[in-house]
Amino acid sequence: MRSKDYLLISPCRDEAEYMEQTLESVVNQSIRPKLWVVVDDGSKDESARILSEYESKYDFIRVITRTDRGFRAVGPGVIDAFYEGYKSIRAEDYEYLCKLDLDLVLPPTYFESLIAEMEKNPRLGSCSGKPYNLRDGKLIDERRGDELSVGMTKFYRISCFQQIGGFLRVVMWDAIDCHKSRQLGWQVASWDKPELRFIHLRVMGSSHKGVITGRMRHGFGQYYMGTDPVYMAASSLFRAVEYPLIIGGIAMYWGYLRSFFTNRDRLEDVALRQFIRRFQWRSLLQGKRKATKHMEKIGGKLWNPERVVESMPLVGTGIAHG
Repeated sequence: MRSKDYLLISPCRDEAEYMEQTLESVVNQSIRPKLWVVVDDGSKDESARILSEYESKYDFIRVITRTDRGFRAVGPGVIDAFYEGYKSIRAEDYEYLCKLDLDLVLPPTYFESLIAEMEKNPRLGSCSGKPYNLRDGKLIDERRGDELSVGMTKFYRISCFQQIGGFLRVVMWDAIDCHKSRQLGWQVASWDKPELRFIHLRVMGSSHKGVITGRMRHGFGQYYMGTDPVYMAASSLFRAVEYPLIIGGIAMYWGYLRSFFTNRDRLEDVALRQFIRRFQWRSLLQGKRKATKHMEKIGGKLWNPERVVESMPLVGTGIAHG
C-alpha cells in the first residue's frame, strides 16, 4: 500500500556513541521505511564504519557521505545535511517523510502508529511522539507541547512539507515549520502515548558546546522567529525547572535579550511572525490547548491539500546562526 511508503532522512555527524541503538530500533520497526537516507556530514568517529555495515546488510538503507566542513553546525547545518539527502530522492514516490536524528530509541510500532494517525485525519500535516531522557534509571519527560511535532522525529505528510516550503536553514526551524503549517490550515500534533514515547539519548540542545550554549541558542531562535518578550519570559520560567535547574531558563532568556538588544536579524516572513505572536498571546490568556483549537478552526477555512506549489525553496528565507 502506498500509504505505508515512508521515507527517513537522517543527518549525521559523529553519532557513533548512539547511532547503533537508533539503527536497531528502525530495522526492528513493525513497518520499515521504503528508504532510509543517512547523510554522514563529515564524521570523524566510527560513524562511517557503522553506517557501512548497516548499509551492506539492509537494502533500504542508503548512506551519503559529505566532505568534512571542520566543525559541527546545529540548526542550519543539520538542515543543510538533510537537504543533501532530500535532493537525492523523488518526493512523489513517497507519501510520508521523516527527518530522524540518530540519538534515539524508538518503540517498535512507532512509525506504524504515526501513519495510523495520519490516515485518520487528512488535515494532519506533521506529527510525532514525545521524547524522554533516561537519567539515573528513570525516564524524564522533555515536556514538549502537544501543538508541535518534535524536531528529532518530525514526521510529515509530503504534501504539507512541500506547501510550507520545506524546512528553513535557521535556528528554530523545528518550530517555525509547525506554525507555518498551521497558518496554511494544516494541523500539527504530538502525543504522549506508550507506543509513541521514545528515548532521547542526549539532553535537548546539548550536542554542540553543551546544554547552556544550547539554551542560549534556543533563546536566539525564539527571538528570530518573532516571539514576544512577555511570552519568552513565561517560557523561560516554564523551562527553569528542567535540567539544568534555574540556570537553563536564565540562559534561554539571556540568549533572547542579547539578540534583542543587538538587533539581530529576524524571520523575513512578517505575516508568519504576526501569526506566531497572535498564537502566543492567546496561549498566555487561554492556554495552549484552546489557542491551538482556535487557530485550527480559523485555518480550516484556508486548508487546501491540493494547493499547487510552483517551487519549493531548499534554502529558505535566510541563514541564522545562534
